[in-house]
Amino acid sequence: MSSLPPAIVPLLSPFASLFDARIWRKAQILLTGVILAPGRRTVSTALYALGLQGRGDFALYHHVLSRASWSSLAVSRVLLEQLVRQLGPTGPSRLAIDETLERRRGEKIEALGVYRDPVRSSHGHFVKAKGLRWVSLMLRAEVPWARRVWALPFLTVLAPSRHYHEARGRRHKTITDWARQMLCRLRRWLPDRELVVVGDRTYATLKLLAACQGMNPPVTFLTRLRLDAVLHDPPPPRRPGQIGRPRVVGARQPSLQARLADPATVWTDLRQRWPNGTRKRLQAATGTALWYHPGQPTVALRWLLLRDPTGHRDPEALLCTDPDWQPAAMLTTYLQRWQVEVTFQEVRTHLGVETQRQWSEAAIARTTPALLGLFSWLILVAHRLRRRHPLRPRQAAWYAKTAPTFSDVLACVRHVLWMQVLPFSLSPATPDIQKRPQPPPAPLLAALCYSA
Repeated sequence: MSSLPPAIVPLLSPFASLFDARIWRKAQILLTGVILAPGRRTVSTALYALGLQGRGDFALYHHVLSRASWSSLAVSRVLLEQLVRQLGPTGPSRLAIDETLERRRGEKIEALGVYRDPVRSSHGHFVKAKGLRWVSLMLRAEVPWARRVWALPFLTVLAPSRHYHEARGRRHKTITDWARQMLCRLRRWLPDRELVVVGDRTYATLKLLAACQGMNPPVTFLTRLRLDAVLHDPPPPRRPGQIGRPRVVGARQPSLQARLADPATVWTDLRQRWPNGTRKRLQAATGTALWYHPGQPTVALRWLLLRDPTGHRDPEALLCTDPDWQPAAMLTTYLQRWQVEVTFQEVRTHLGVETQRQWSEAAIARTTPALLGLFSWLILVAHRLRRRHPLRPRQAAWYAKTAPTFSDVLACVRHVLWMQVLPFSLSPATPDIQKRPQPPPAPLLAALCYSA
C-alpha cells in the first residue's frame, strides 16, 4: 500500500508518538480501510477495502484494538488540541455533552444493559433497547465552508448500568458522575480557556452544576430547568452581633410554574432562528436565583422562562450557571445542542457505528470512541483539503443542496485516497513509455466515494 497523501500526513503525525511503531503502521492501515470501506466497520471490512484479505497475519490487526498498549484518553487530548487550533483558536470554547445508545447484541459483551431508546421513544411512547450507553463530549465549532455549527466529538466514555457495577463490587457511576469527571479532565487540558457547555435535562443536577462553578476558572453550563424547581433569593447580610449559623438562602421565590400563571410576570419578545431554518417568536421572562435542595450544594443561576404566544409549544425553562448571561445568548446556545443529534445520526449512517462485532472489553471501549473521533478528524482533513480540493455538495435536478454535509466530506477524503493511495493504474512500475493514469469514470467514482 502507498503512503498517505501529503495533505493528510500533518493531521495524522501528532498521534504517532502515542503508539508503538509496529502498532502505528497497522493503525494507519485500519484508518484508511475504515474510511474507504462501505457498510460495516469491522477490521475485516477494513482489510477487504485495501485488498489485504490474503494477509496471514490478519489477527495482528485485531490486536490493535483488543491487546495493544495505547491510551484513548491521550488520543482524545491530541484530537481536541487539533480541533481548537484549526476551528476555534480564539474566544470561548463552546461544547456540548450528551449520551447515546449503541444497540448491540451478544452474550459475551458484559457491559450490555437495557436502556430507554431515545431515537425510537417519544413523550407518550417508551421503547427499551439492549445495548451500550456512551457519554460524548463534543466541540461546537463554526465551520465556515459548511455555513453552520458542527458538533465534533473528541472524548467519549462508556457508562455501564448499575447492574454491571454491582456484579463486580464497584461503586456505580451515573451519567452525571461521568460528565463531571470528563469536564474536570477538560478543564485540565484547557486551563486558560473559557468553557461553555450545553446539555439536556439529564445534566441539570446540583452536584454537577456546583462542580462546574467550583472549577478554576469556572465552567459555564447551560441546560433545561424544571418548572417546579425550588428557587430562592440570596441570603440577607448578617446583622452586627448576630449569632447562629449563616443562612444559606434567602426568601423563597415563586416557582416558574407559578410565574407562568401570574399576570404580573414581565414578558419580552425573543425572535430566534430554529435549527430547521425557520424564525420563531417567543416570549421570555428571566431572573437570577439560588437553586436549593436540602443535602445538596446550592447553585447560583440565571433562569429563562419561555412560552409560545401561539400555544403550539409547551412552556419550558433554561438555566445558566453564569448569572450575567443574557436571554438571547442563552436561547441561541441551547438551540445549537441539536447538532449533537445530527452527529450521532451521521456516524451511524456513514461511519458504521452499531456495526462493530468485537466482544473483548478493550476493543469495545476503544472502537466506538474511535469512530466518533474519526468523524471530527475527517472534518479537519476536509478543512485542510478545501483549498486544493473544493468541497462541492452533491447535487441533482431534484435535490438543490447548497452547503456541504458530512457525506460530501467523506466523499472528498475518499476521492483523495482513491486517487493517491490506491491509484487507478495498471502500468508496470518502470514502463518504457510514461503514461498518465486515467481517472475512473465519474459515475463509478461517485458510487465509490458516496457509498455508505
